[in-house]
Amino acid sequence: MSSTFSLDPGADQLAVRDWLHGFAADVIRPAAAEWDEREETPWPIIQEAAKLGIYSLDFYAQQYFDPSGVGIPIAMEELFWGDAGIGLSIVGTTLAAVAVLANGTDEQIGTWTPQMFGTPDDVKVAAFCSSEPDAGSDVGALRTRAVYDEAKDEWVLNGTKTWATNGGIAAVHVVVASVDPELGTRGHASFVVPPGTPGLSQGQKFKKHGIRASHTAEVVFDGVRVPGSCLLGGKEKLDERLARAREGAKRAGGKGNAAMATFEASRPAVGAQAIGIARAAYEVALDYARTREQFGRPIIDNQGVAFQLADMKTRIDAARLLVWRASWMAVNNQPFTSAEGSMSKLYAGETAKFVTAQAMQILGGNGFTREYPVERMHRDSAIYSIFEGTSEIQRLVIARAISGMPIR
Repeated sequence: MSSTFSLDPGADQLAVRDWLHGFAADVIRPAAAEWDEREETPWPIIQEAAKLGIYSLDFYAQQYFDPSGVGIPIAMEELFWGDAGIGLSIVGTTLAAVAVLANGTDEQIGTWTPQMFGTPDDVKVAAFCSSEPDAGSDVGALRTRAVYDEAKDEWVLNGTKTWATNGGIAAVHVVVASVDPELGTRGHASFVVPPGTPGLSQGQKFKKHGIRASHTAEVVFDGVRVPGSCLLGGKEKLDERLARAREGAKRAGGKGNAAMATFEASRPAVGAQAIGIARAAYEVALDYARTREQFGRPIIDNQGVAFQLADMKTRIDAARLLVWRASWMAVNNQPFTSAEGSMSKLYAGETAKFVTAQAMQILGGNGFTREYPVERMHRDSAIYSIFEGTSEIQRLVIARAISGMPIR
């Protein structure tokens, strides 16, 4: 039975929000500029989050299965209000976890998701590997291959993945590969690569414009062999799906495309991250406008500035409403008939870019310096119209959903 959609979080959700806000304010924000400059994974902060129970499978599972649907978006917004780069380093593992949850069996979920996080004394991270140098938005162009070795009941993976959060430094990698190239996206499957598997190596680590505390790299698979049990969902289900695809039968449900099943489940959460960045920039700009004086009065007394802030606040609240709706629909198994998940990610991502740019404008020259955090927030926001489906791809998904036409 579905829970009733509500815009009034309960006592439990509010307690989690306040707890995470305190962690973001006291631990994440004071370290944000340092780790942005270092462009390194902030392991000490991840460990601190693990000791407090924030970086743990139990915590994210509790939020993920919260029937209100707002557990995950509240958590994401508060952590990313602290800092996007550090926030992503803390929650990046969840994308791989969602891939297992979306495509794996109960046994696989129980086996692999705990290993993605490690323990508070020995923290680990996980990586989801989908994009490739020649296949980003065009997931049908994946070249990474998985070939089944029936004699050994092993899958052999070869190829290169790119733009992988935690790629190469992860204990567990989840990889989308083609098992039947002739079927395009219908011939894809997801695999778990266990820790220490020979043939997996890190390629180029990217030096990025924003979210620089989050590790992003290429991952190379050179004859990587994994047991048959590492195929998410199992071979019997894969064989049945491939047989239906080869016969040209229409497939129902969201698990036909391994990558898309993961992205559809995670898009509202990504939108919530963008809202956290936008809210942080808005608060800085609002405080600045109240205290900064020009011509003998606070600059917020000027309509030009006040109207900017009004638009910023309106868009943030509208984006949050879209994210909460999509999150509630997802947890209550309501179909995204109008691509509501894509709507939430599209609008929140574009809002983050708009709000952070306006914040820089309100701060003027100060907004362009690293003495104030809005320039970092502006840099961080740029990725939210690019990763996990560009804004253009989100619009394409929405247009197809509302029209029923194969728009290209």
